[in-house]
Amino acid sequence: MTDTKLSASEIGAGIAAGRIDPVELTQAYFDAIDAHPQCDRIYARTTRDRALAEAEAARERAKLNVRASSLDGVPISWKDLYDTAGVATEHGSRLLAGRVPDSDAEVVKRATNAGMVCLGKTHQTELAFSGLGINPMTATPPNGIAPELAPGGSSSGAAVSVKLGMAAAGIGSDTGGSVRIPSVWNDLVGLKTTLGRLPTDGVLPLCARFDTIGPLCHTVEDAARIFAILDSSKAADLSGASLSGARFLVLDTPALAPLDDAPQAAFEAALARLSAAGTVLVHAASPAVEAAMPLSATLFTPEAYATWGEAIEADPDKMFGPVRDRFRAGKAVSGPQFVADWQKLDAARAAFALESAGFDAVLLPTAPILPPNTQRLLDDQDYFTARNLEALRNTRVGNLMGSCALTLPTETAHCGVMAIGRPMGEEHLLRLGAAMAPVIRP
Repeated sequence: MTDTKLSASEIGAGIAAGRIDPVELTQAYFDAIDAHPQCDRIYARTTRDRALAEAEAARERAKLNVRASSLDGVPISWKDLYDTAGVATEHGSRLLAGRVPDSDAEVVKRATNAGMVCLGKTHQTELAFSGLGINPMTATPPNGIAPELAPGGSSSGAAVSVKLGMAAAGIGSDTGGSVRIPSVWNDLVGLKTTLGRLPTDGVLPLCARFDTIGPLCHTVEDAARIFAILDSSKAADLSGASLSGARFLVLDTPALAPLDDAPQAAFEAALARLSAAGTVLVHAASPAVEAAMPLSATLFTPEAYATWGEAIEADPDKMFGPVRDRFRAGKAVSGPQFVADWQKLDAARAAFALESAGFDAVLLPTAPILPPNTQRLLDDQDYFTARNLEALRNTRVGNLMGSCALTLPTETAHCGVMAIGRPMGEEHLLRLGAAMAPVIRP
């Protein structure tokens, strides 16, 4: 049987060399999906006919040596907010049940044109507004490492599909951490792209001023190749990637404290390895981040509620209470406050650019907490609300600052290191990540 836990890049190379048949591979993924007892909690729906047709075409291109890309024939999953023609796209919400778009999202078209195979749509948090991945209204995927724990969200099914060998990679979205939290809690690589770098045509929104697209995958090489396909650009050259001369700003900012013991220890161990590898680590506070963090409540929730409030209020019982309440919090923010706080954030972004100008990236732990127990989150709504805010605390920095960001797994389960790069600096960040990954997780 074809190994469904290979990286996307390994599969692509295997197809190019004639060792892997795209049709047999795609069927192997569907066999893995069908065999898993929790498959219905991971995939909202599969696209078997489409996938096998795409795999057949990839097989023919491989035979003729006219492959469309290095990942031609590689099967991937899509979060349930990317439009797929003739297949339901419901944003993880009962409010959108039965919604079937007529065409693919632009990034789905780009992936298809590159020969990537669409396995189906993965479960997510309702309307993508929670970092925990808990969704009792449709389905909550099991954590891919410890099933009783939260999978991370909102791209929960995307991460679990990859971790459990049900997709070679998953495409998620990140508004406040929704690619990086499920990635770190499932020991994957996750790339948050810069706002506006990838097209969101045909992607259901949460907060358009923060929504970004990104892959969840096994390796930095996978992230680089998938990003390039979605960006219609040349993949970053990762060969010879080195940490020689690299300078990192390590944020020691009160707004990012405290940490659970395991993430703290894993981060310190990773920093020690990076230092031993010859990098320069400068620990400093960030007044810009300190100023920006309190603005989250007045910037995210009003836009989210403006986008979905009418649909929510038309049938509020179709939503999980804590997620519905988070949307409704946006009603309390006035228009003048929203505008004033955006002006403050613009100033903070400019200040952060100056603070980080002399560094290759900014480092911090991806998640300050370990994944909580799923049942406790369902049973205790106050606990759900508190843990959700804590989970997204560090990742939110990248969204607030309009940056790209990459999370890398460490040797400690559910714990990762996040590197925040400059806006539109994905290629440089990916080269850094390629050099960092074997150092922090030998």
